[in-house]
Amino acid sequence: MQSGLYVGISSQIALERRLNTIADNMANMNTVGFRATEVKFDEVLSSTRNELNAKVAFVTQGNDYLSTRLGQMQQTGNALDFSIKGDAWFTIDTPAGQVLTRDGRFTMLETGELVSIMGHPVLDAGGAPIQLNRNGGPPTVGADGRISQDGQPVATLGLFTADLSQGFLRADNSGVIPVAAPQPVVDNFNIAVVQGYIEGSNVNGISEMTQLIQVNRAFEGISAMMRDTEASFDEAIKTLGGGR
Repeated sequence: MQSGLYVGISSQIALERRLNTIADNMANMNTVGFRATEVKFDEVLSSTRNELNAKVAFVTQGNDYLSTRLGQMQQTGNALDFSIKGDAWFTIDTPAGQVLTRDGRFTMLETGELVSIMGHPVLDAGGAPIQLNRNGGPPTVGADGRISQDGQPVATLGLFTADLSQGFLRADNSGVIPVAAPQPVVDNFNIAVVQGYIEGSNVNGISEMTQLIQVNRAFEGISAMMRDTEASFDEAIKTLGGGR
């Protein structure tokens, strides 16, 4: 009987984690460049057996990963707004270190430095801040991220890929800080920069609401099962103890 309670508790912990990720996703449905968090759960067998000499299966707390679905492209017409086609990221320099982001709403300072919407320097493929000519013509950007002014190349937007399966932390600007070092994109024709567009959040509101209902129902079902198990356990103790 106790095994049932332990399994129920492990399930509730996993469901609580999924509930937290759903809430975070829903809160960022309209956040530019945001990528939804999903959770993968695995089965774990207990190293000990129960009273029926059978191994007990528990569920892990789950491992977070980011959905790679592309968000909807929104045309802005702003020469310093960019989106990425394909699975890659811009890189910005923040107080927390270098952060990967899909939020391509950039601006140019009086000094000519290209910065994110939160004022963090945008980096090139070598990790250096991008410097534009403040007095030059409007910048144009090619699919490879090369920035030109007055027909002359002046800088290149850094595009990076990262193995987020090894772990990551959320950061400002719809960003992530990966555990594994990001790698610059080189000659990958499946990845391209689009000027004058931004990428919306890839959160599917209908899907998240459906999962929220499913998680709540599962949580209620497990709670009812645990109450029944505990009641049976109490009755067994009373019976064995001669309480009747």
